[in-house]
Amino acid sequence: MQRIIVTGGCGFIGSNFIRHMLTQHPGLSIVNIDALTYAGNLENLRDVESNANYEFQKGSICDREFIERVISEKPTDAVINFAAESHVDRSILDSGPFVQTNIVGTQVLLDVCRSAKVPRYLQVSTDEVYGSLGAEGFFTEETPLAPNSPYSSSKAAADLLVRGYVHTFGFPGLITRCSNNYGPYQFPEKLIPLFISNLLRGESVPVYGKGDNVRDWIHVLDHCRGIEATLLRGKVGEVYNFGGRTELQNIELTRMLIKLLGKTDESIRYVTDRPGHDLRYAIDCAKAEEELGWQPQVGFEAGLQETIDWYVANQDWVERIRSGAYRSYYEQQYGERLA
Repeated sequence: MQRIIVTGGCGFIGSNFIRHMLTQHPGLSIVNIDALTYAGNLENLRDVESNANYEFQKGSICDREFIERVISEKPTDAVINFAAESHVDRSILDSGPFVQTNIVGTQVLLDVCRSAKVPRYLQVSTDEVYGSLGAEGFFTEETPLAPNSPYSSSKAAADLLVRGYVHTFGFPGLITRCSNNYGPYQFPEKLIPLFISNLLRGESVPVYGKGDNVRDWIHVLDHCRGIEATLLRGKVGEVYNFGGRTELQNIELTRMLIKLLGKTDESIRYVTDRPGHDLRYAIDCAKAEEELGWQPQVGFEAGLQETIDWYVANQDWVERIRSGAYRSYYEQQYGERLA
């Protein structure tokens, strides 16, 4: 591959993926498309913006003319779609942006890629499209989709669009679904960075209900390696699941963070549970291991400590997001203000 387009590359997972691919594939040219909505942070890629093989273009995946122009500028070998509204709580308050970006935006990308005959399209999805598990069992790629929130419903709809294009048009689409990610550059409204930053500031951490909801955690670099493996070796039309084989109740994870940061359980503040809160997610990633030769490499304890260390060393990054100052970086670089 010589040129790929990454959409949503200024977000948490997208920025880590771009950095990983530039490191692992020095001759690869990457175009990063991002609308720079609230969770898109141009500062996430400050360390690669001078790389001759990296290019940023501001725009929305819902803007067909813009997407057509970027894809047609040079031969494009693949499009990897990370662009999405992704916070469940926000989708409960207002599902409109989720429908627009996650469904309509995906449809625009599929249409433009099909017209331009892009040879590879990868949709980055989530295990939340499978719904909720009981105390036993795992999500496999054959698990029926049963999303339980406006966010996961919009992601499931996007996955079904990809499937529909593959089967109707012979479109070269693939889908990846992963469990909860953690690691550097994660937007501070998410559980792990929120709890780390709150504890560092001497503030309480909000735990939904009794904290007995279970999530499977994967380090973002292991997820990025999985996306890379799918891009290079995945079979068109297939779905590949990626998980970290680390299931924890939210209260267990909370107490781990409290202990590692030298705090006490007095920091815990129990809050009313989220509406429709899924009980448990757990991924069976045997297919990815067998077909792609992928395995998670980052142990959870080591990865969590590295993540804490990163946030401790980058508290200014967190504070710039909390204050909104991070949005001025685009103006400094490009001479225009974000809406």
